[in-house]
Amino acid sequence: MKAVVTVIGKDAVGILAKVSGICAENNANVTDVTQSVLQDMFAMIMLVDITNINGSFTALQDKLTELGDSLGLKIHTMHEDIFNTMHTI
Repeated sequence: MKAVVTVIGKDAVGILAKVSGICAENNANVTDVTQSVLQDMFAMIMLVDITNINGSFTALQDKLTELGDSLGLKIHTMHEDIFNTMHTI
């Protein structure tokens, strides 16, 4: 099982490290990542393997959302099945 994590907000040092740190703490493996900085805006999409996470998917979502709130970022975590369903015509 996989999840898609998106991060958007003002660029700052350590965003990737902090988001991936939460993933590592919860045994969620980052399998792919892309990021861009446009002027001072940061945008990142991560594909995360959640097959062996510690705890629930909802708990991981909540931790990432809380991190985003503390950093002034919008972090959205979506299960891959929901993401694929939303983007299928």
